[in-house]
Amino acid sequence: MDSKDALVVFQGNHIRRLWHKNEWYFSIVDVIEALTDSTIPRRYWSDLKSKLTEEGSELYDKIVQLKLQSSAF
Repeated sequence: MDSKDALVVFQGNHIRRLWHKNEWYFSIVDVIEALTDSTIPRRYWSDLKSKLTEEGSELYDKIVQLKLQSSAF
């Protein structure tokens, strides 16, 4: 693992990140967990994606999914 791919810590929560094409990409599931204290951040993200789609938001279309190391710390 490259040092640029290391975990970052935000308010005690581990957030996975990846350096890709000269930009940082962060795990949205990890960010949601850190910001909402959700016990099921993947479900929270799934519900949010559905809501964005229903509202006609183009934001979801711009989100890319990259392979990250497992969140099992």
